[in-house]
Amino acid sequence: MNNLTGTISGPIRKVPDLIVSQNKLDSENAPPPQEFKGNKGKPQKVPSRLVVIILPIVLLLILVCIFTFLCLRRPKVRKAKPTETKKTRCGDEFSVWNYDGRITFEEIIVATEDFDIKYCIGTGGYGSVYRAQLPSGKIVALKKLHHSETELAFLESFQTEARLLSQIRHRNIVKLYGFCLHKKCMFLIYKYMRRGSLFCVLRNDDEAIQLDWTKRVNIVKSMAHALSYLHYDCIPSIVHRDISSNNILLNSKLEAFVADFGVARLLHSDSSNRTVVAGTHGYIAPELAYTMVVTEKCDVFGFGVVALEVLMGRHPGDLLSSFNPKIMLIDLLDQRAPSPIDDQTVIQDIILVSKIAFACLRSKPKSRPTMRRVSKEFLVRKTALEKPALQEISISELRNQGMYLIDQYDC
Repeated sequence: MNNLTGTISGPIRKVPDLIVSQNKLDSENAPPPQEFKGNKGKPQKVPSRLVVIILPIVLLLILVCIFTFLCLRRPKVRKAKPTETKKTRCGDEFSVWNYDGRITFEEIIVATEDFDIKYCIGTGGYGSVYRAQLPSGKIVALKKLHHSETELAFLESFQTEARLLSQIRHRNIVKLYGFCLHKKCMFLIYKYMRRGSLFCVLRNDDEAIQLDWTKRVNIVKSMAHALSYLHYDCIPSIVHRDISSNNILLNSKLEAFVADFGVARLLHSDSSNRTVVAGTHGYIAPELAYTMVVTEKCDVFGFGVVALEVLMGRHPGDLLSSFNPKIMLIDLLDQRAPSPIDDQTVIQDIILVSKIAFACLRSKPKSRPTMRRVSKEFLVRKTALEKPALQEISISELRNQGMYLIDQYDC
């Protein structure tokens, strides 16, 4: 006997042979055990102060995540570096600006086999031009300059002038990509023009035939607009000093671009507007025979020569110094081009080009029009001649008609 008291629950009550007689245990009507409720039905309240602290933090984290996600999805925009300058293995400077790809000095040396003569596509007074195909497949033109100056003052001046020239932007001027100053060579990097120089095209019958009168007139107009830009829209103004058919390049569409601008200034920056050698024989203004001062009017004279060369298909030669008044305009025109007789618009353009060309060839610099005036004449497209028949227009008449191009602003 354990002297137990209390009640026996239902499950225990069913245990066989359970003896409870000696104890004060009541197996009947035992109440069911109470269910433990704990805190059920009484949710705990979160302190309002905690909510005020946590909620802003959560919102801030969400905003940070959204911002980060948007930044990662936004396409990256590369900033074009205006100048990429680096030293070559020999410690010399190689600088490229206006190019949409990548050029290295080593690539140029490999592409030209160290400037082998077989890659040379032209030679001028200031240097030779080479064609270089880069590993990317793109082609550039390299102007290897005839200069051996290595003094620090010259190198610094060259870099300054090259950067100034790189800022020139005109649709009819060959784009300058950059330059290289190396112990063995010094060259400029230009955009490549597939059809080469106007000089070569005019001397190739198959190519000259492709130059109809509209294309020829447009070549002269493009030259005028480019020179006007160099003389009046660049600060400081740039005198080309070597306008010739060799320095007028044509692209695949036979559109004209002025090349070699400012090269004389690069090589002789301390000479201001004075120079020892300026221009190519046959295109040099007559005043340079007795003066060393080069002005914009020297470019105007060279422009006049090239304009006649475009019309005639050859250099005007003796026509520059002795005008035969009996020569008719139609007798000067390139016979390889289609006859313009039946096209009045073309006839008027040819007359205008001829008139302007002879005005630019006047012996006195002050008697020549400025390139700005010439450019404007092409833009307004007018002619002072009353009879547009080519057979009836003489050279002397064209020379006299060119007088109206001169005004007080040109002198």
